Amino acid sequence: MGFPAGGAVVSKSDTAVIKSPNDRRLYRVLHLENGLCAVLVHDPEIFPDGRPEAPGTLEDMEEDGEEEYDESGEDSGCSVGEEDEDEDIEGEEDEEGEEKKKKGVLPTKKAAAAMCVGMGSFSDPLEAQGLAHFLEHMLFMGSSEYPDENEYDSYLSKHGGSSNAYTETEYTCYHFEVNREHLKGALQRFSQFFISPLVKSEAMEREVLAVDSEFNQVLQSDSCRLLQLQCHTAAPEHPFNGFFWGNKKSLVDAMENGVNLREEILRLYKQNYHGGTMKLVVIGGETLDTLEDWAIELFSNIKKGAQRKVSAKNNMPIWKAGMLYKLEAVKDVHILDLTWTLPCLHKEYLKKPEGYISHLVGHEGKGSLLSFLKAKGWATSLSAGVGDEGTNRSSIAYIFVMSIYLTDSGLEKANTVIEVIYQYIKLLRASAPQEWIFKELQDIGNMDFRFAEEQPQDDYAAELAENLMFYSEEHIIYGEYAFEVWDDNLVEHILSFFTPDNMRIDLLTKSFDAQSHAVQHEPWFGSRYIEEEIPPALIDLWRAPPEVDPSLHLPLKNEFIPCDFSLCSSNLSENTTNATHPKCIIDQPFLKLWYKLDSTFNVPRANTYFLISVNGAYSNVVNCILTELFVNLLKDELNEILYQASVAKLETSLTIVGDKLELKLYGFNDRLSVLLLKILTLSRSFSPREDRFMVIKEDMERTLRNTNMKPLNHSSYLRLQVLRETFWDTSDRLSCLNDIALTDLKAFIPQLLSQMYIEGLCHGNLSEEAAVKIANTFTNTFSALPLPVELRHQECVLSLPASASFIRRVHVKNQLEPNSVVELYFQIEQDNVMESTRLRATADLFSNIVEEPFFNQLRTKEQLGYVVDCGTRMTHRVQGFCFRVQSSEYSPSYLHRRIVNFVDSLQELLDKLDDESFENHKHGLIAEKLEKDPSLSYETGRYWNQIVDKRYSFDMSKLEAEELKNVQKSDVVEWYNTYLRPSSPKCRRLAIHVCGCNTSMKEESETGNEFGEVIEDLDAFKISSVFYSTRFDEAAARDQFQHASSVVGMVHVLALHPSRLWLQLVVSYTSRRAHARR
Repeated sequence: MGFPAGGAVVSKSDTAVIKSPNDRRLYRVLHLENGLCAVLVHDPEIFPDGRPEAPGTLEDMEEDGEEEYDESGEDSGCSVGEEDEDEDIEGEEDEEGEEKKKKGVLPTKKAAAAMCVGMGSFSDPLEAQGLAHFLEHMLFMGSSEYPDENEYDSYLSKHGGSSNAYTETEYTCYHFEVNREHLKGALQRFSQFFISPLVKSEAMEREVLAVDSEFNQVLQSDSCRLLQLQCHTAAPEHPFNGFFWGNKKSLVDAMENGVNLREEILRLYKQNYHGGTMKLVVIGGETLDTLEDWAIELFSNIKKGAQRKVSAKNNMPIWKAGMLYKLEAVKDVHILDLTWTLPCLHKEYLKKPEGYISHLVGHEGKGSLLSFLKAKGWATSLSAGVGDEGTNRSSIAYIFVMSIYLTDSGLEKANTVIEVIYQYIKLLRASAPQEWIFKELQDIGNMDFRFAEEQPQDDYAAELAENLMFYSEEHIIYGEYAFEVWDDNLVEHILSFFTPDNMRIDLLTKSFDAQSHAVQHEPWFGSRYIEEEIPPALIDLWRAPPEVDPSLHLPLKNEFIPCDFSLCSSNLSENTTNATHPKCIIDQPFLKLWYKLDSTFNVPRANTYFLISVNGAYSNVVNCILTELFVNLLKDELNEILYQASVAKLETSLTIVGDKLELKLYGFNDRLSVLLLKILTLSRSFSPREDRFMVIKEDMERTLRNTNMKPLNHSSYLRLQVLRETFWDTSDRLSCLNDIALTDLKAFIPQLLSQMYIEGLCHGNLSEEAAVKIANTFTNTFSALPLPVELRHQECVLSLPASASFIRRVHVKNQLEPNSVVELYFQIEQDNVMESTRLRATADLFSNIVEEPFFNQLRTKEQLGYVVDCGTRMTHRVQGFCFRVQSSEYSPSYLHRRIVNFVDSLQELLDKLDDESFENHKHGLIAEKLEKDPSLSYETGRYWNQIVDKRYSFDMSKLEAEELKNVQKSDVVEWYNTYLRPSSPKCRRLAIHVCGCNTSMKEESETGNEFGEVIEDLDAFKISSVFYSTRFDEAAARDQFQHASSVVGMVHVLALHPSRLWLQLVVSYTSRRAHARR
């Protein structure tokens, strides 16, 4: 094979990267002549049977057992460019993000790649703020080799892939994942980003609007407003002093001021996008030699450049010393941020002095700062450390931030809070650095590295590419876990920077004096703030506190650090370890337990999840609030114990899911049963105190007032409020909370816990005997009676009438929020698990086909807004399909019309879809439904979703993949015509319009019934409506068994309903078959 002239390999190594003993992947570090450094990763699980000679046919995929996973989540940070995804709303599964799995064949994974370029927002020219971020956007808009603007995204979409990018201060990262056979095709398109981007003028004009829409998404974000205030108030010549997001004003103003934006982008590109600044990671199932050939072939034409060495820079101070900045908050919060500037510690990652310090000042156990502040009633939470964002970890400085969520009384005592913090710092200096504490962190880091859980492939590729920027090549995996070298002198040196003279104070609060003559405006976000000098007397007090409160002390030794890492699967029979699904091992009136021993990931971890139905938790709004109070006060009481366990990588989650309590313990299994016993023992005897009741009640009030501040969250909330029969509105809950006293709660708790029904899952490195003992901990601790089936809350979903079209229209909750959201929801059918497999598969295939054209038309071409998406919805086992757009520029009525126009145009799109493209989409979706779970946590989550939703179809994705093989294009067209075409009686629509602050509600209301019948009185609407029932009972199981079309189907039903039903169903089946023979 011939390679480009610049394709010579300068050096390579297959042994450079230190990896976990359990990591089966192979790594090769490659240096090309053009300066590019690449890490090639051979993952044997991508092609577990070996790569086929001619991949791409359905038969190939069936033989290989191709399987995929896709996860959705939310990024709450402020990195520029990474697309945020909305948080999950209770009561709904997003089918496009639902966790997937397989059965029978060897599971596989996707391929992925990432490129980190050593240039970010610090390189923005002063006259064109946000240019680095704009450049990131433009690289997606076509290249000389692939000139179509959506060629890259379209290719990935057809082959089960996705992509993203983000711009940090000193680097920009691009990453993608794709079905395994199509890695090279994706790399061909991806590599051209860094060789021949077109940067077309007409595309720039449109993409400026995308950058502006992205900025408008975070315009009302408190964390982003605070970050920009810190940038705005940095020293004028400092790299921090900039506007890194960019928006229409910053970029268009540059053009109006004579800046040729295209020339500036190309100049930035030519100066910084060369081999010397680039770190490439490719993860594939091919051999390392094949991946190396591809890297040379596709990336050698990148311009040659010298390697950039990351080195600490001695620069001017970032901020003026001794200053307090009060920033008006969007949400109802009081957040005190203390910021200390440290030297760059890139080279000290094996010592991690900042990690040692953050462990101590951010601790939440006995003797900690937070424990003290909570006891005083001044704070509800505290975090401390150097964040992962580029603004916090740069070659200029490390920024250490302590963030404290204050109560109302804590706000009044803010100066005293800071004094206590300096008392604790004085304690650290007096105690001297403790090697035993470092040793604990070292042990935890080493065990976490040794038994690291895998993550989705594109996330892993991006992480490795980033790590190449900061760690030596041998430590790109180990570096983040390492506490390898104890250096007490370095710890003392870094502690010396924690002085009031090196401290910046930011107070983000709703209690802001807007009438003050000192009010200033940050120019980009428009935030109001006041800048004050800290009185010298306070500085002196903080610099040398006269005493340290005796209740403050260093953490106790951590009793939860595991010692036993043995695997249960190594001592059990093959039949036990080969179980493919959880099995029910206890089925009693009080408790039902599912169990599965892990034999796939082979790590000493376990996940134990429990759904606890209690008596009357959701029967009325008062009980709903009392239950929330109980849970929040219990978590508050447990916090010191749970925090210690979490430090040792044994996590706990206690939340409310509908009317139920959900308790999750997950992590290293050695001390799991000890932690559970502590939690349940304390819960049984728990009685809330008046002081904590008042603090937690205040915090809940604040949380309820802050609910639905984001328009995307608000629209999903409103849709579910219409669809769910029982839904306690936030305003009603807040009103109720105001009237509740401690005596009410104390009277309610015994009633709440008088009857219970617990359903649980034990999955991972636990024997069946250990799982039963864990279940017995519940029965031995609580004396509650079993909660009868008829008293367990069953959520029902509204059934929209035939040909229905309704609309709910509201104004944004935040009166300064410019974004509007439109959701157009089509209700499909009630999901009957097995019987609905084909319907779900067809809906998913339709979604796979239309989501990229929807994005391309409404975002890329029409530039309606930054968030443009569509996909299936599952609301308490009722299927739906939703189109959604968020925009700061257009009214909801306009957005709605554009969505309808697109939906109407889908007939033509489907008609023109050629057979090859259809098969690509279908094969890609089959692979997506069959990919291996990345880790034990993902697999547990997938099983748990089935249990919570009472479907128990643990191989649902496998069944859907099988069904997809028989789905034809005509089936997709029929699905579209049946459920989305207005002429069909089964087309049932619900529109949600959330109107931004610039929208005229009067003009919107003048549209009349154009978009459907307006829901004015929601209660009256529900009273007159019909609801689906979602109860899944034994009668339904019998019916499924009786009508199963095959023995396989019968076995599946039996697996879902073991023990007491098994004999009845088999007898019934035998009788039916005997009668048929006669």
